[in-house]
Amino acid sequence: MENKNSISVILPIKTRKAIDFDDFFDKAIQSIKLQKEYVNEVIIVHTGEDFFMDFVSSYDFEDLNVVMEEYTGTPNYASQVNQGVMKATSEWVSLLEFDDEYSNIWFKNANNYMNIYKDYDAFLPVVVDVDAKGVFVGFTNEATFAANLSQEIGILTNDTLMTYQNFQISGLVIKKDSFVKYGMLKESVKLTFGYEFFLRMTANSVKFMTIPKIGYKHMNLREGSIFWNYKNGEDSLSEDEVRFWIDLAKKEHLFIKDRQIKFEPQEV
Repeated sequence: MENKNSISVILPIKTRKAIDFDDFFDKAIQSIKLQKEYVNEVIIVHTGEDFFMDFVSSYDFEDLNVVMEEYTGTPNYASQVNQGVMKATSEWVSLLEFDDEYSNIWFKNANNYMNIYKDYDAFLPVVVDVDAKGVFVGFTNEATFAANLSQEIGILTNDTLMTYQNFQISGLVIKKDSFVKYGMLKESVKLTFGYEFFLRMTANSVKFMTIPKIGYKHMNLREGSIFWNYKNGEDSLSEDEVRFWIDLAKKEHLFIKDRQIKFEPQEV
């Protein structure tokens, strides 16, 4: 008989005002329902926004165990995820964005790997990136299978991360204790929080393995998303600031505590 490890899915919601929110949200939830036998709970960390609360009050989650958790601070992905993780009652947690979807085999595959590789703390999916129209853009996390990047095929290490930054935290399945012990996500590292997280975890001997099958579909640069805003919107960044956030991640991963550091433009 299969030994099923229960997982808490953390789903942060900033606002329902995003373009096509209802459709994206429904697809995300449906992707959980397809493998709900591995899901202990879905923790939706919301901001109490009336638009969302009205919508979700009539949404049919069927028999999913849904926990509504209100975040009262300034909305941001990192802090909302952290609050959801702290609320989780499962040994394992996974991160889902409202405009993304799990592959219908992801939790089954992750569960099998958990049972075999018991000394590993986290498992990454191969992510297929698509644009807002669903058109294929590329893959993420597959780089751990490149011999010139990874010292051990399929394993994400600190050395690999120092030379290659393109890894995705959404969709990962990780032990809650490991996530919490080494500081969770840092709010102050606004652009490269995922990269800094991987650097910090691997520097503290948290072991990551990539499962060589597509496990997650990620919406790449959807209009209004955090990274779209950094690239195209009001929060768009200069090349100097982009380099600053990458360099900051490399420096800050040595500290478990989130230190408040701001980008200051250099005077010419």
